[in-house]
Amino acid sequence: MPWEAGCDKIRDMKIALVHDYLTQLGGAEKVLKSLTKLYPEAPIYTLIYDKKAMGDEFLGRDIHVSFLNSRIFPKRFYRYFSWLMPLATEQFDLSGYDLVISSSAGYAKGVIIHPGTLHICYLHSPVRYAWDPSFSKDGGFSILKRIKIFSDILIHYIRMWDRQVSSRVDFFITNSNFIAQKIKKYYQRDAKVIYPPVDTDFFVLDGESDGKEKYFLVVSRFLPYKKIDLIIEAFKKNGLNLKIVGYGPQKKYLKKMARSSKNISFEGGVSREKLRTLYQNARALVFPQVEDFGIVAAESIACGTPVLAYKKGGALEIVEDSVSGLFFDEQSSESINECIEKFSQTKFDREKIRKSALKFSEENFLKNIKNFVDKAYENRN
Repeated sequence: MPWEAGCDKIRDMKIALVHDYLTQLGGAEKVLKSLTKLYPEAPIYTLIYDKKAMGDEFLGRDIHVSFLNSRIFPKRFYRYFSWLMPLATEQFDLSGYDLVISSSAGYAKGVIIHPGTLHICYLHSPVRYAWDPSFSKDGGFSILKRIKIFSDILIHYIRMWDRQVSSRVDFFITNSNFIAQKIKKYYQRDAKVIYPPVDTDFFVLDGESDGKEKYFLVVSRFLPYKKIDLIIEAFKKNGLNLKIVGYGPQKKYLKKMARSSKNISFEGGVSREKLRTLYQNARALVFPQVEDFGIVAAESIACGTPVLAYKKGGALEIVEDSVSGLFFDEQSSESINECIEKFSQTKFDREKIRKSALKFSEENFLKNIKNFVDKAYENRN
């Protein structure tokens, strides 16, 4: 592979990887997994490691955890301890490393390192609940919502800490131009855009069938900002078949919404193989949320299935209008249904859809990350 080559100076570096927390397998964890392929000997430092939730994903890796990874702080309630995460992050001993690569949507970029160590951060997003009010419900301070002044003080503290520690990073890499603009706005820093890896070798066209079944698909965690309730509203009105894959805090609420609609089914959490089949056979993936990137949309496109997406955020860098999907302008059930109506009158070429996703391959990600890191290290030394 072209990304495997490197000069002796780079290969001899002592490298550490830092990640916010390993409590679920999402897009950020997939980035970290790819980074371990580039740097297989590098230990991982993370605030919390839930072995049960992560399964075999990081089995056998040298993983260092913080004091939050103890019985005193139950892993299932880790969001409630957000106010302690800056302190826990700064307790990691990263002395002796030549290079630290952090994978962060929150705290990992705030590690304290030796002045001679190069720190490169792959930033998935600035701390979401600190800078974006729409994420505040998921920020870990909901237990204090009744005493609003406390939550406001804590979010202010996180916001100030987040801005201050951005100066500890030598170079930022990020997942989309959408997030690069946020980094510029909140930190006054530039960031190199390198799209996150999509397993385009696994998520492929179904060679045995050129047809689609009569259902639309949602793949998501059940969180407020994902706007799954809007999709359910839309499909309760249009009567078309909808399959929903995922889990999360809104499960009961969403199931109650769809209770009287036989055209809407919940698939729960599914295996990768089952997910691939669902992508391949769906008429389209519905994607109403604003995402930093949107790896689910890229996976769907890699399977030759178009995406109906809200016209904002990372989706603008994944979906090509009328080539790999269509956009709707408002986060509303009416706008979703208007898009579905337009979709029913539009023809798509599965091969062209698939081809548009190949730029997100893991091979491209690894090659681009390695080139960036190697140049940064060589220029620094």
